[in-house]
Amino acid sequence: MSVINWIINNVLTQAGIIIGLIAMLGLILQKKGVGAVVIGTFKTILGFYVLSAGSAVLVTTLTYFGVMFQAAFHTTGIVPSIEAVNGYATNNLGLGGQIALAFLGIFIVNIVLARFTPWKYIFLTGQALLWMSTMTVIFGYAAGLRGAWLILAASLVGGFFCVAMPALAQPIVRRITGNDAIALGHFCTIGYLVEAGVAWLVRKRNVEKQPSTEDLKLPRSLEFLQDTYMSLAVVMIPLFLIVAAVAGPEPVAEDIGTMNYMMYAFLQAIQFVVGVYVLMAGVRLLLGEIVPAFRGISMKLVPDSKPALDCPVLFPYAPNAVVIGFITTTIGTLIAMVALPAIGFAVIVPGMLTNFFAGGTAGIFGNTVGGRRGAIIGGVVHGLFITLLPALLVTTFMNLGFPNLSATDVDTITAGLLFAYIVRPIMNAF
Repeated sequence: MSVINWIINNVLTQAGIIIGLIAMLGLILQKKGVGAVVIGTFKTILGFYVLSAGSAVLVTTLTYFGVMFQAAFHTTGIVPSIEAVNGYATNNLGLGGQIALAFLGIFIVNIVLARFTPWKYIFLTGQALLWMSTMTVIFGYAAGLRGAWLILAASLVGGFFCVAMPALAQPIVRRITGNDAIALGHFCTIGYLVEAGVAWLVRKRNVEKQPSTEDLKLPRSLEFLQDTYMSLAVVMIPLFLIVAAVAGPEPVAEDIGTMNYMMYAFLQAIQFVVGVYVLMAGVRLLLGEIVPAFRGISMKLVPDSKPALDCPVLFPYAPNAVVIGFITTTIGTLIAMVALPAIGFAVIVPGMLTNFFAGGTAGIFGNTVGGRRGAIIGGVVHGLFITLLPALLVTTFMNLGFPNLSATDVDTITAGLLFAYIVRPIMNAF
């Protein structure tokens, strides 16, 4: 078990290393020279970690924004955190070993399904696999499964989600990217499809092409806003400043020392734009290497397979939709935070990281299917939806003896609820 844990902690959960190894394998299978293999592998890893560096900057600024937002609007309640769920399951329930084995099982089932079924997707977002194994093991355990049966059930359900979610999203991903080279490997896909469905319902009828968020016509004096990063700054700087002005200096007084808190908010907003810039650069570098390298795997090991990559790979295709998706999803989560307790659910505090990454991706889906109207209205519904599922999960968790905890990523929640509402009643019947 210690060897398996070492492999998982040092290799399989290090997505950059996995993607680098995948690229190396693909290049070797294409019989590339040593130099091409080394360069292709290195650039793939480099692209991933540039992307990760951009994400880290965004996480820092959004964490700050979340603190200020909660202070400004006095929001208190449960902040969904899959990391906390994983920690509780490992330390308090002793399920760490089962989660580790299920992680490996999910990866193997994914490869087998991609090899022998029409769903040719290989899920390469390693951290998401860990969250999926956490949820399926917890809820499989709660359903009464133990030992090998628990590992097998968690692996089969998780592996199924690894190919099913990219397959369901692929028709829209194909429209976003204009080709079939990559797939989406992010366990928030059901939320994206909900937004796409709403966008389809509210789209303009009898038009050849939906008015896109990327084709906004601006007056000559505002044409500078057509620059992605300029438009992002124009939106985010006032947003950060307004929230900081309402929250006051106290929430960050210890962190900023003698600096004025409004100036600090301004710099955080600039950092946000920097994070997006770095992230986009990493995505372009990564895609430029992993797609041709993966061709070797799709030709030799798993014919016609596609790499399912994390959600930021779609951001360069519709950056305006990312911003609109973030804002409208946040509005939806705020509405849900107020509305759901009125009908008996727990208060779920909006998570800015989820709102940006999942909301931004959902915005791209909404814009692709229903144009600007789809991105805006669909985004609000998406915010409601991704708050409703964690609220449902709180009750289920409490019935299992968990403290006030909930998780993010709607696909992993769905997999857990599958055990709670289908497998558990079946187990109880025997």
